[in-house]
Amino acid sequence: MLESIIWILLTGFFAGQLARRLKAPALVGMVLAGILLGPQVANRLSPGVLNAADSLRTIAVMVILMKAGLGLDRDKLAQQGTVALRLGFLPATCEAIAVALAAIWLFQFDLATGLLLGCILGAESPAVIVPGMLRLKSLGWGVKKGIPDAILTGSALSDVLLLLVFSLLLAFLTQETATGMTLGSLSLSPVQLLPLQVVLQVSLGILLGWLTARFLVILLAKQNWTQNAVQDGLVAASVALLLVVLAEHIPLFSGYLAVMATGFFLIELDAPLARRLREGFNSLWIIAEIILFVLLGASIQLNVLEDTLLVGLLILAIGTFVGRSLGWYLATLGSNWTSRERLFLLSGNSAKATVQAAIGAIPLAQGVTGGDTILALAALSILVTAPLGAWAIPTFAPKLLERGEVDPTKVSVNRHIVLLAAVDTSPLAEQVLTKAADLARRCDGDVVVLHVSRIDDPQGIKYLKQQAKQHLADIRHQFITTSGAIPTEILRIAQDYGTAEIVMGKRGHRYLENFLVGSVSRTVVETSPLPVVIVEATSK
Repeated sequence: MLESIIWILLTGFFAGQLARRLKAPALVGMVLAGILLGPQVANRLSPGVLNAADSLRTIAVMVILMKAGLGLDRDKLAQQGTVALRLGFLPATCEAIAVALAAIWLFQFDLATGLLLGCILGAESPAVIVPGMLRLKSLGWGVKKGIPDAILTGSALSDVLLLLVFSLLLAFLTQETATGMTLGSLSLSPVQLLPLQVVLQVSLGILLGWLTARFLVILLAKQNWTQNAVQDGLVAASVALLLVVLAEHIPLFSGYLAVMATGFFLIELDAPLARRLREGFNSLWIIAEIILFVLLGASIQLNVLEDTLLVGLLILAIGTFVGRSLGWYLATLGSNWTSRERLFLLSGNSAKATVQAAIGAIPLAQGVTGGDTILALAALSILVTAPLGAWAIPTFAPKLLERGEVDPTKVSVNRHIVLLAAVDTSPLAEQVLTKAADLARRCDGDVVVLHVSRIDDPQGIKYLKQQAKQHLADIRHQFITTSGAIPTEILRIAQDYGTAEIVMGKRGHRYLENFLVGSVSRTVVETSPLPVVIVEATSK
C-alpha cells in the first residue's frame, strides 16, 4: 500500500505540473495519471488502496467543501437574494429531467432508471467548481455581484437535493423501501417524503454547522488547546470529517453541507481563526487534490465507454444545453445579472467529477438494469466536463465577468512576495539585509538586493555580495547593481521586479548627516507608491 501512495503522490503531482505547463488544467494530468496507474493499464495500485478509494475521496471532498465555506461572503449572498437558492435547485432539477427523457428515448430506460441517471449526471463537482470559484474571488472576477459565492452555495445545495433523490430512486429500483412509510395514520411514499427530507437535511446541516463552528471557536480560540496553525487545521479537519461520517450513519442531515456551513459560520464568529484555518486547508488541498483526481482516474473503466461514447455525448449535450440552460435562465430571472454573466454559468457551473466518481458504480453493484450504461456515462461525464470546466472557468471569467475589489478577509489571496533591499557599502548594509531576511522569512518571499553605484568600487560590491549570501542563505535572492540617481533607480527596480516593500537604511541623527545622507531615504519615502521600511543605524 505504501508503494501505491508514493505512485499516486509523485506521478499525480508531476503529471499535474506537466499539464499546467502545456496550458491545460492540472487535474487533466492527474486523471490521466490515475488511468495509467489503474488496473486497466499499468496496474500499479494495490487492492487495499483501491478499496479505500471511497474513503480517501470523502476526505478530499471534505477539505474542498471546508475551503468553500471559509471563502463564502455573507454580504454577497444576501445581495443575491434568492438567486443562490434557485441555483441550488433549478439547474440540477432541469438537467436531471432532460437527461432522464433523453435516456428513455435513446436507451429505452424506464422513468425511474432515467431519473437515476439524471441525478448522477446532474450533480456538480465541488472538486472542480470550488477551487475555480475561490480563485476567481482571489482575483476579483465577479465579486461585485457575488457571482462566485452564489455558484458555490448553489452547487452545494444541488448536490444535497440530487443525492437525496438518488438514494430514494435506488431504494425504489432495488425494492428495498418501496412500500413507503407511515406517519400516524397517514401513509407516505418516498416521493411524497422528498420535500420533508430536503428541508430536514438542509436545516439540520446548517444547524450542525453553526454548532460545530461555535465548538471550534471555543476549543481553538478561547480555550487555546492548540499552539499553532497546523494544530488548528488538524483539529478542524478531524471535526469536519466527523460530521461527514455521522451523516452516513445518521442520514438525517447533509454532512457535506454541515462542513461547508461550519466554514461559513467560522468567518462570522471568529475571523482571525477562519483566516488561519483557510491557510491550513489550502495546504491540505494540495495533497487531497492529487489523491482525489488520481483515484478518480483509476476508477474509470475505459472498456465500458466504447459502446456508449457518441450517444453519451449526445445525452450530456442535451442535459447541459437544454435542461441546465433552462434552469440557469429561471434561476437568474429577475436578478441583476447581465447576459454575459449568465453565459458564464455554462463554464462555471457544469463540471462533473466527484459525485459521479462516488456514486456512478452503485447502480451496477446493486443490480439495477442498465447499471453498466449508467457507469459508462458517469465516467464519460468526468472525462469530458471536468477538464473543460477547469479550463473554461479561468478562461472565460475575464471575458464575461466584471472585476471588483478583492476582500482578503473572505478568501486567501495568493501572491508571490518580493522585497527590495537597497544597500550601500557602509556597515548599515548588514542591518538592512538582516531586516529584509526577517521579513522574507515571515512571508516566504524573495529578496532583490540592489546597489546603486556612484563610484567604481569592486571591493565594496564584493563585500555586499558576501553579506547578501551570508544573511540570505536560506532565502531566494538575487544581487543587482546599477548606476544613476539613487532614489530614481530604487523606485525603477522596485517597479520592474514587482516588489511589495522596499527596505533601506538611514544613517546619522545629526542635522548635517541627516541632510546629506538621509535625503535619499526621505525622497524614496515621499515618492514611493510602495511601503518603505527604514532601518536606522544603531550606535555601537
